[in-house]
Amino acid sequence: MVMFKVSRVQTTPFDGQKPGTSGLRKKVKVFMQPNYLQNFVQSTFNALSADKVRGATLVVSGDGRYFSKDAILIIIKMAAASGVRRVWVGQNGLLSTPAVSAVIRERTGSDGSRGSGAFILTASHNPGGPHEDFGIKYNMENGGPAPEAITDNIYENTKTIKEYLIAEDLPDVDISEIGITSFSGPEGQFDVDVFDSASDYVKLMKSIFDFQSIQKLLSSPKFTFCYDALHGVAGAYAKRIFVEELGAQESSLLNCVPKEDFGGGHPDPNLTYAKELVARMGLGKSNSQDEPPEFGAAADGDADRNMILGKRFFVTPSDSVAIIAANAVQAIPYFSAGLKGVARSMPTSAALDVVAKHLNLKFFEVLCSIYKLNEVFSPLALEHNSVIPPKCQVPTGWKFFGNLMDAGMCSVCGEESFGTGSDHIREKDGIWAVLAWLSILAYKNKENLNGGKLVSVEDIVRQHWTTYGRHYYTRYDYENVDAGAAKELMAYLVKLQSSLSEVNKIIKGICSDVSNVVNADEFEYKDPVDGSISKHQGIRYLFEDGSRLVFRLSGTGSEGATIRLYIEQYEKDPSKTGRDSQEALAPLVEVALKLSKMQEFTGRSAPTVVT
Repeated sequence: MVMFKVSRVQTTPFDGQKPGTSGLRKKVKVFMQPNYLQNFVQSTFNALSADKVRGATLVVSGDGRYFSKDAILIIIKMAAASGVRRVWVGQNGLLSTPAVSAVIRERTGSDGSRGSGAFILTASHNPGGPHEDFGIKYNMENGGPAPEAITDNIYENTKTIKEYLIAEDLPDVDISEIGITSFSGPEGQFDVDVFDSASDYVKLMKSIFDFQSIQKLLSSPKFTFCYDALHGVAGAYAKRIFVEELGAQESSLLNCVPKEDFGGGHPDPNLTYAKELVARMGLGKSNSQDEPPEFGAAADGDADRNMILGKRFFVTPSDSVAIIAANAVQAIPYFSAGLKGVARSMPTSAALDVVAKHLNLKFFEVLCSIYKLNEVFSPLALEHNSVIPPKCQVPTGWKFFGNLMDAGMCSVCGEESFGTGSDHIREKDGIWAVLAWLSILAYKNKENLNGGKLVSVEDIVRQHWTTYGRHYYTRYDYENVDAGAAKELMAYLVKLQSSLSEVNKIIKGICSDVSNVVNADEFEYKDPVDGSISKHQGIRYLFEDGSRLVFRLSGTGSEGATIRLYIEQYEKDPSKTGRDSQEALAPLVEVALKLSKMQEFTGRSAPTVVT
């Protein structure tokens, strides 16, 4: 057994190593600076309690982006030096973010060990490659992202760090080969366990969904299927699940070979970046001669996000989570006993709220600075001229959903940024969402596979709108905006809220048909489980007819700022739910852009991405 010794390496702090809700993200060249990654990893170890490090089992893997393999070997050597008992690594360093959560929660090592935490190496939907983005985040023993108390402590440590521990003489482990490699150090044995990336996750999915039912759907000549991994880590699961387990044709898979630079593309599953899938599904600018598949889906770099498409039809993420919740009990065995509750992020449309009210599902009250319990405005409250039941609006960041799930208060949740999930793990889960949709399609078509017309994705969505109404919804992303200009725009919007009469005067001057703003605030969330308060989560303008404008600064980029603008309008009349979304929202879009002085502040005449 190879022996190693521990070295103490002197270092100095780096500015700006503050992890956000999704960890620390910077350009690769920043992470490749001497000691940069090491400082952050040591600061994380220092922020954790001793029992989470010494003698612990640590998962270290990620989406396979450039610099991942080097980073894994560095973290292994630092873990050995810090007294970690064993490190689990997905083969080739690949584990999707939801699979990491599943491994922590579900996997048992050959010696009976269980995971106690994880370093996930990902920048999610951001581009990869030598000149692009890298990221790292820490997940806790429940499989969810570290809470703010931990991330704040990590940041404080990064500002004062003077040394880090590393086993420099520990031989590099071949992470392409499955097996356990054992070493001996000052505190005893240290193991590196390289395991199959997909087995534990596939086992979990088979315990949640009726694979036999989905297999019947996929094997039907009437049903066609397409899945695009955008050269992200989802490719490590796609063939195993969709082809080997469920019987889909291998030709159904697009871009399912994981690549360090995601094939030079942008691994963000939306209508702008998933171009090949969008074209194949008949939603591109030019019409293909081929008949589009019945169902299509895409994943982002670390496979926690998803996009759902039908034949020539796009399902908004806000509608997607609402439709999953509305059909979960009937279509997904895991939920056969009923849903504990549902939740959504604040910017997500209120489509899930309507489902929750109709199905009498538990959700939670908004906790904002200007609201009292009986002052929540929503499409439902206005429709019935009464206050709706308490509901939960959660700020973006999956750890907030995780708290609700750990407390047994939430089964299904989602965010408009293409994230959907349930309490089977503590991360959003892109492949889970695809399997949920396939389960719903299988359930709706169980009598139609041998004869009759298939119930399509579009049929399911339109029937949902007929039952629950439609939330017309769009998101405008302005990426890599000058950070100073972005902050000035947000400050201007906050200041504008001090006089709603002035706001409404401006709006009427822009478009007289748009209803009045009745409330405006800067959203603040108080976690009902741990009591923590998250401020500055978004600037909201709430209209009398239930429409909403929400402005947020995103923290998921590696440089500059991204301004996200969310525009929503509720329509219950079934005769009016079939309009083109951009046409229906055009007046509100004009109001949003002119009210915020978007072009004046940012210099942008158009958004980078429209969803």
